[in-house]
Amino acid sequence: MARSRIPVVIVAGFLGSGKTTLLNHLLGNRSGTRVGVLVNDFGSIEIDAMAVAGQVDSMVSLGNGCLCCAVDGSEVDELLARLARPANRLDVIVVEASGLAEPQPVVRTVLASSADRIEYGGLVEVVDAAEFPATRARHPELGEHLSFADLVVLNKSDRVGEEELTAVAAEVRDLAPDVPLVRTAHGRVDPELLFDRVARPERDDVPRQLSFSDLHEEDHRDHAHTRYDTAAFSCPEPLHPLRFADFLDARPEGLYRVKGVVHFGVPGHRQRYEVHTVGRYLRFRRTAWRPDEPRGTNLVLIGTGLDVEETLAALRACVEHDPESVEPSAMRRVLRHTG
Repeated sequence: MARSRIPVVIVAGFLGSGKTTLLNHLLGNRSGTRVGVLVNDFGSIEIDAMAVAGQVDSMVSLGNGCLCCAVDGSEVDELLARLARPANRLDVIVVEASGLAEPQPVVRTVLASSADRIEYGGLVEVVDAAEFPATRARHPELGEHLSFADLVVLNKSDRVGEEELTAVAAEVRDLAPDVPLVRTAHGRVDPELLFDRVARPERDDVPRQLSFSDLHEEDHRDHAHTRYDTAAFSCPEPLHPLRFADFLDARPEGLYRVKGVVHFGVPGHRQRYEVHTVGRYLRFRRTAWRPDEPRGTNLVLIGTGLDVEETLAALRACVEHDPESVEPSAMRRVLRHTG
């Protein structure tokens, strides 16, 4: 079976910014991860060994059937549900929005989706560094798009000089001061920044979710693509729900994703809490501890320009040595985001 929850990553940006190039790069560097793609509001395609370019509105084999669809926004939810079917065994779904689409409605559609096997994976706004001034002049709404994003990819950075690139990056940060920014060329964003690549043993097509230890031990120094930072936090003692909620509300600069398991140990709330954040999106999921699973918090944090030591220090400050003394009402801010 595929993973229980499939992240839906939305890739947006104006015409020519490099969305399809980025998507093709992700597909070419996914190491066995099964990627479903909803392209340009036209067609739903399950991609296993093909590039997206030229396949819009085409009929392509989709697991146990075929799709040949021309869709509008009202059909996106239905297509996401189709893609998320267990038979398709997808690990991630990428939505490439039209170059003139408003990304906010697409995000709202994903967040409000009735497909119970998907979760929001973030809005990636792709910006053409070389054409940024002209694009902003033609489309003043670009500023709003950037501020709504979870990650900004400043693409085609190889086409401008360092001084101009620095100026464009500064302008983007003025428009979206709290949004992590990645500079890249030819859409070469490391897939690990956006989704977990699933390693499959040779001749074994059963998907395997990357474990905490996989992410903790992986050496990213040899990655040829955009640099990002990771931090791993593991603690056998419970976290105080209010202090952890404060940490999530005031996330360190550049922090893009937080994922893992949190142990609060508060009376009446001693279950296992899975946490998933991307940008400003936050979701907890309450589950039972496995019989052989030690109680504790295990988190992986991913970002750009992330101060790892400062981030880990902030998490250590969330540790609660006496969870029995914590009032159950302290869990309210966690339960508000628990499904």
